[in-house]
Amino acid sequence: MPQVNDPGQEQTKPREFMREKIVKQPRTKRQIAERALAFLFIAAVFGVVAAISFVLTRPAAEKLFGKEPVTESVPITIPRDEQETPAPTQPSTEPTEAETEPIEDVLKSALETYEYSVDDLNAIFASIHSVVQNVDKGIVVVHSVKVETDWFDNPIERTGLYAGAVIASNGSELLILTPEAAVEHADSIRVTMQDGTEISGTIKQTDKISGMAIVSVSSQEIDPETRGEIPVIELGNSYSVKQGDMVIAVGGPAGIVHSTEYGFVSYVARNVQVPDGVTRVLYTDLKGVGTQGTFLMNTSGQMIGWLTDEYKSDESAGINMATSISDYKGILEKLTNGAPAPYLGIKGQEVSASMVENGMPQGVYVVNSIADGPAYNAGIQNGDVITKIGAKEITTLNEFQTQVEEMEVGAVVTVTVQRNGRDEYREIEFPVTIGNR
Repeated sequence: MPQVNDPGQEQTKPREFMREKIVKQPRTKRQIAERALAFLFIAAVFGVVAAISFVLTRPAAEKLFGKEPVTESVPITIPRDEQETPAPTQPSTEPTEAETEPIEDVLKSALETYEYSVDDLNAIFASIHSVVQNVDKGIVVVHSVKVETDWFDNPIERTGLYAGAVIASNGSELLILTPEAAVEHADSIRVTMQDGTEISGTIKQTDKISGMAIVSVSSQEIDPETRGEIPVIELGNSYSVKQGDMVIAVGGPAGIVHSTEYGFVSYVARNVQVPDGVTRVLYTDLKGVGTQGTFLMNTSGQMIGWLTDEYKSDESAGINMATSISDYKGILEKLTNGAPAPYLGIKGQEVSASMVENGMPQGVYVVNSIADGPAYNAGIQNGDVITKIGAKEITTLNEFQTQVEEMEVGAVVTVTVQRNGRDEYREIEFPVTIGNR
């Protein structure tokens, strides 16, 4: 039967409650900007706090873990030396020689009458010995390691020992001047400091023309205490060296690294032709082998050159020659910075005023265009007169040498020459690709 609802009975129905959804109002541009600024401010505060904490805790952490802070390398700069020129004579207002005794005669008389003692001699040599001791701390042993095999295919190491001189530091490396023979064909290089510390070395750059090379060692691999005791040997002015000056040989003059010799400059040869310039050659009675590493010092402990076998001859038996460092500083600066030294490849001499009067163009006369050199390969010949490199006029050897030193290896430079024809000189331009010494 169908169910009948009782009218008195209230029918129960589910009740619905009011539902509300809260919708956030969109932020205004001002609110967004304020929140962004607040976020950036908080981030900056945290960044500053982190940076301060890092700086304060870094030394302790490095000391705890035995690490030193990494120092950035800075370019090496080697100031050039000015060649000495005699000062002009000025009219003297001092008393004439007839009125007063010359100071030279006074000194000569005093020296002749002074009675020297053994103590005086010991004091002189003690002073020189002190200079030698300090310089020798900057001398290192460069081991040239060559790996070979014996008859049974067992690997063996052959080591050559050469002297090196610490001549610069760029903050992260010590830079060592050593003979090119020390790194030629070497499979690896080891460097031993005076206290016996041995670390690995790398070839920074080489110069086959001079027979020298630069080897670098990382400052981070040297104990800080040891590093503080290694002096950088100062480069002196070899233009001021005179005949009769006392000099000191350090490095390996006796065939053993850390040996020493004393001697004198016997003769100074000026304007000696070398590839792409001229130099002074110092003749000395010092013993030593140039290919082993023998460095010439003045009595102030400054390096003024190194022994070389380049200029030896039968007539010069018993006399050693040293390269003048002042003429080499431009090349040395490039080598210590890891850049190859530019090479044009000519030996020349300046055209004198009398030659110009006789019709020769002013410039640098090519005495020898070195075989297989960049100039030779470009077509420059013996007898040409170089008058311009690029846009720079060339009138002296000094200008020529400076221009070559400023070139970049691999660059193509226009060299202008005057070549003697049947009746007159004619101008020719040669594009020369700069080579590497």
